[in-house]
Amino acid sequence: MVVVLTLLWSLKAGVKPGLNLHLLGATVFTLSFGPHLAFIGLSLVVAGVTLNADAGLFAYAANTLLAAGVGVGLSQLLYRILSAVLPRQLFVFIFVHGFFAAALTVLGVGFVISVTLALAGVYEWDYLFGEYFPYFFLLGFAEAWLSGMVITLFVVYRPTWVVTFDDARYLANK
Repeated sequence: MVVVLTLLWSLKAGVKPGLNLHLLGATVFTLSFGPHLAFIGLSLVVAGVTLNADAGLFAYAANTLLAAGVGVGLSQLLYRILSAVLPRQLFVFIFVHGFFAAALTVLGVGFVISVTLALAGVYEWDYLFGEYFPYFFLLGFAEAWLSGMVITLFVVYRPTWVVTFDDARYLANK
């Protein structure tokens, strides 16, 4: 997954220098491996992309904190809250955790990145929230579609690959 996600992160679009857009993959990592291994995996992805772009140690630290830290943290938070509130069914797991949570995670990460760049004075608030952040809504749809598809395939064909999925919890007595 680290290699595939490194390749996906290398395919990015940018608005201006430092304002890149790419799929995140934090929800798939978090659902598949748990938050601790997901953070390590995404840190390796950021390391691969940083070394490929020759961006430096500060860029690695900032991107790891913003993309991996916030992405995994938000994915895990959504998983815990939604698991406690919603019924334990296969379709709830796939659609809510796989699709919906992935879109919300991308929006949350985009918001945190935009606020961080604005507070640091890299770009103006108006520019970031007028020209950069709205693209995360489109990116959220793509992330939801791809993450939901991957989680669906994993749960159907290889449920042991998804740590957060338990047959007894989601399929028993249904």
